[in-house]
Amino acid sequence: MADHPSASSPESKTLPFVVFALDERRYALALARVRRSIRAIAITPLPEAPPIVLGIIDLGGTVLPVIDIRRRFGRPPRELRLSDQLMIADTGRRSLALLVDETKGVIEVSPDRYTAASAIIPGLGPIGGALTLDDGLVLIHDLDLLLSLDEESAIDLALGAAERKDDELGR
Repeated sequence: MADHPSASSPESKTLPFVVFALDERRYALALARVRRSIRAIAITPLPEAPPIVLGIIDLGGTVLPVIDIRRRFGRPPRELRLSDQLMIADTGRRSLALLVDETKGVIEVSPDRYTAASAIIPGLGPIGGALTLDDGLVLIHDLDLLLSLDEESAIDLALGAAERKDDELGR
């Protein structure tokens, strides 16, 4: 698994994660995959993108697809709020923005608090494992499994079409 956590340094015995919330549920990403978290900004629709893509943002001259992570995890849809955040993260193939309710912060946990998805139930989709914390479980996302190959291809096609349209309009 690509998102298998590793200790933050050879002498360290902790695993670093970024914790975020959707509704009242907490999830985590391996810290090494997250570049930063920002307040939500205007999202431009991206025609022909797969349903999981809310649109695109321009972050310092780099266009990033915004992923509706709520949809992927079966959370009810809702309107964008001023308090929402975008987590800028890297999959094995691309950078993207994940729309989350709130970034809770970075935690470091001992390896004995980490359980791989295969030890829970094989085939959990984009879930890479779970963390057992004093106040409950936190599911860990495997970003390499977040998008299917078809979704990746559809995003590439939609981004290419948008770029060609901008070129035609002289932007």
